[in-house]
Amino acid sequence: MRIARGSRVRYSPVATAAAVCAVFCLADRGAAVEPGALATRAQGTATSRVLDVLQVRPNFYMIAGAGGNIGVQVGDDGVVVVDAGSAADAPHVIDAIKRITTHPIRYVIDTGPDVDHVGGNDVLSKAGNTFFPGTRPAGPRQDPVRAVATIVAAEGVARHMAASAESARAPGGLPTESFHYARKYLYLNGEAIELLHQPAAHTDSDLFAFFRRSDVVVAGDVIDTRRFPVIDVERGGSIEGEIAALNRLAELAVPSVPIVSREAGTIVIPGHGRLCDHFDVVEYRDMITIIRDRVRELVNAGRSVEQVKAARPAHGYAGRYGNDGDWTTDTFVEAVYRSLVKEKS
Repeated sequence: MRIARGSRVRYSPVATAAAVCAVFCLADRGAAVEPGALATRAQGTATSRVLDVLQVRPNFYMIAGAGGNIGVQVGDDGVVVVDAGSAADAPHVIDAIKRITTHPIRYVIDTGPDVDHVGGNDVLSKAGNTFFPGTRPAGPRQDPVRAVATIVAAEGVARHMAASAESARAPGGLPTESFHYARKYLYLNGEAIELLHQPAAHTDSDLFAFFRRSDVVVAGDVIDTRRFPVIDVERGGSIEGEIAALNRLAELAVPSVPIVSREAGTIVIPGHGRLCDHFDVVEYRDMITIIRDRVRELVNAGRSVEQVKAARPAHGYAGRYGNDGDWTTDTFVEAVYRSLVKEKS
């Protein structure tokens, strides 16, 4: 097991969810916990819903259990949240953030348009505001836009959210600031934050949020450690764009070399599942590339989608990545097939 080390916290990027939950349970019982397992429990007030909060850097946390994984950067400028989780869990996410810091939410950054990442946008945005320390005028807030936290996303997110029935019920959750170019940047809480658009990967509206001083990348559903990546061809996703995005992620992440025993390096927060490092990203990228190449050979040979699935191009990986709900090995292979056929036409 690789153990990464931050300035004040030790943690395991490759710990399974079960191991992390075990750490939380030990902490709650007052049992001895390794210093690296700095974690807290966030419990909603209305139900027994429990969210896991893991400190991955001195000023950076991950919240799990509210849909997609959520990144939280904290500091004197306020809170920057990457992904908002599902709508149902949004109040519990706010509770979790309040357990971390008393500073208000300033920005909500969406890594993509999926409802388990953007469903909580409206609630989280209304729980914050865009006023910075020393700039708030006396008296009531006159500008309703600045009375909520800014929601930032790639340009296509608003379009995809508008087509979602769930988003239609909460129009306040639509992005208030979007961009279509390759790179947008912020500088908050003493570090540069790069928002890097990944066109045609999981969808046409994915982005990486790279916190440069913390050395953390929140990667969204471009990488999912539980299963094969979802290639949403209908919303502009493609297998070639997915591999290009994983290549970019591998370039951003720095491994713990030459002194491997330090087990440090860049932390990657995937859309779902455990924390990752550079080697995890490379392994995931290589696996997807191998499957893409196998499917491409069959497509070039004129095989139908059923024949491609019958040839088992994901053999060797299906046992680990192909058993998650409705996104099975066959649905992944079919998405790769459709993507390659579309690019050929």
